[in-house]
Amino acid sequence: MSRGGGKGLNLKDKLDGNELDLSLCDLNEVPVRELAALPKATVLDLSCNNLISLPSDFCSLMHLVKLDLSKNRLQQLPLDFGRLVNLQHLDLLNNRLVTLPVSFAQLKNLKWLDLKDNPLNPTLARVAGDCLDEKQCKQAAVKVLQHMKAIQSEQDRQRQRKLQAEREMEKKREAEQRAKEAQERELRKREKAEEKERRRREYDAQKAAKQEMERKTKKETVQTRKPASSSRPPQPPRHKHSWSRSVLRVLLFLLLCVLCTLAACKLTELQHQPLCISVNTLYEDVVAALQNHKTLQNMLQPNSQQ
Repeated sequence: MSRGGGKGLNLKDKLDGNELDLSLCDLNEVPVRELAALPKATVLDLSCNNLISLPSDFCSLMHLVKLDLSKNRLQQLPLDFGRLVNLQHLDLLNNRLVTLPVSFAQLKNLKWLDLKDNPLNPTLARVAGDCLDEKQCKQAAVKVLQHMKAIQSEQDRQRQRKLQAEREMEKKREAEQRAKEAQERELRKREKAEEKERRRREYDAQKAAKQEMERKTKKETVQTRKPASSSRPPQPPRHKHSWSRSVLRVLLFLLLCVLCTLAACKLTELQHQPLCISVNTLYEDVVAALQNHKTLQNMLQPNSQQ
């Protein structure tokens, strides 16, 4: 194993109490696995090496209290660097750092910080100030933590505003979707009502046409039954006229029969027959009745004149 990787080192030989000195070891990467196996090494010195970056699992070394990364070539720290919550002393002198991760604000136990000789952005450089003595380094830790907390709070607010905006947008989309669905339902309802009304009008029109056809047919039938000329006087029914003639003929025939019978009974030898006797008797009675009736009229006439 190469020494540059740090894997050829015997870390236990370099452990002195709780201090582990890996400075000036020409390291270009940090032996995180070996360091994790030494939880007693709360003070770690990685200064004066060739470190360009720290691996992401470096932040799992949460037992670290003091960390010296000065005089390396670090361009940035891991995004979750704030997981090192037990860190109290941090030396980042003479690296290539421009900014710090927002999680840096979670280092609530940090009491000492040195960021000199880094190409920090102007705002962060002004906040950190110098670290020429113990007091300034302590002030740098306090000010940088406050600055990073403000940045974290602002990011949290932006995140909340973004989430709120997204929720509002989602609510707006849902409201628009509900409005669209309601509009579509209303449109379908209106189309259904219009279709029903159209069918009802067609039904009414067909019914009216049928009734009109029946009315015309009935009118034509009635007109065909009327006489050809309405100016002609109504004629008596033919059957009634025929019946009157028939009765008259029967009466004349009976009268003729009576006269013939009477003549036969008066003028022929049949007058002594029983039938003729009855006929003659009836004839005489009728004549007598008529005479009596005439006599009565003559008797009444003078009285009426008086």
